[in-house]
Amino acid sequence: MISKLKDLGPGLLFAGAAIGVSHLVQSTRAGADFGLGLLWALLLVNVFKYPFFQFGPRYATATGESLLEGYKKLGKGVLIAYYILTIATMFTIQTAVTIVTAGLASTLFGGYFSIEIWTVLILVLCLALLIIGKYALLDRLMKIIIIVLTISTIAAVSMSLINNHETLNLTQVLPDSKLGVAFLIAFMGWMPAPLDISVWQSLWSVEKNKSTKNYTPKSALFDFNVGYIGTIFLGIGFLLLGSLVMYHTGEQFSNSATEFSGQLIKMYTASIGSWASIIIGIAAFTTMFSTTLTTLDASPRAMSKATELLFKNKTSLNYTFWILVLTFGCIGIFFFLASEMGLLIQIATILSFITAPFYAIINYKLIASNHTPEEWRPSLKLHILSIMGIVFLIGFTVYYLTTL
Repeated sequence: MISKLKDLGPGLLFAGAAIGVSHLVQSTRAGADFGLGLLWALLLVNVFKYPFFQFGPRYATATGESLLEGYKKLGKGVLIAYYILTIATMFTIQTAVTIVTAGLASTLFGGYFSIEIWTVLILVLCLALLIIGKYALLDRLMKIIIIVLTISTIAAVSMSLINNHETLNLTQVLPDSKLGVAFLIAFMGWMPAPLDISVWQSLWSVEKNKSTKNYTPKSALFDFNVGYIGTIFLGIGFLLLGSLVMYHTGEQFSNSATEFSGQLIKMYTASIGSWASIIIGIAAFTTMFSTTLTTLDASPRAMSKATELLFKNKTSLNYTFWILVLTFGCIGIFFFLASEMGLLIQIATILSFITAPFYAIINYKLIASNHTPEEWRPSLKLHILSIMGIVFLIGFTVYYLTTL
């Protein structure tokens, strides 16, 4: 068992990247606006996205290469499509997670700095940590952060349930207004995470295998399942918190990062007590900081590898180049949209959902092909779940586009 715990790494990095905006922001909003009415969406999207995320570490440990090498084997056009989609989404994704982190820092540490300065400080700190510490630092930090967040969230949900004297309403709803459908798609877009994180997971798995030679497909799947199941339970926890504390109160979450962060911390302290505000604030901040850190590492890592594969040699467009471009691009976007956190998150999450069918199809096609060793291709059940997942993602994308 101890050896299995030592193997944990990329799965927890997945959880660290996933448990951020999708949980702290979107799940609590869903609970506040719809009660437990969108529980069906949370569970379904987690089930139907599962195989496509799992194919990342499965392929990487079975072949010793990331999904990006696999995409190239499917055809250079697939890799080019990934390249274009990543450039189109990585700046909004990074800005969305960073703006929430900056808002929490401002709330937690007081108004010593403006949210703009907090954003720059956080990005510069993450940049320094990644350039100096690299993957090994991410691996160590994530285990601590996930444990802190899990304990604090379980405590908050437990206290909320104890203090709740009303019967939980489990009536499920399907939003029918344009705003409601847009939120539903945004909610599922990053629940538990955008599907392109499967590429990140495959890159982290390759890195893990360099430091842990016995990181086999079997241990990688155990690692991934631990992280994935954890994100589901925490997603339900945040949905419950939003429902128990804010549903039917008439209070709406603010689109301002600083105000939203204050509301989020109050939501916890309303359940546990004001004495816990500093603990909860630190837990929420470390969660979002970990998401900012992992996303700032992953997109440049993916773009660097994709560039190398497309141009068949090492170029100046390496990891350092892309992380600097992403950092300064994020700062630029932030200064234009600092007061529109809600809009920015909505754009980023909707983009993630409507591009999800692309990642689902190519991940499934790759893992079921001759490029994957036969013993690690999907079972019949996983084949069926994959096909159902592709139909689900395409169906809801069409549903959204036809209700615009």
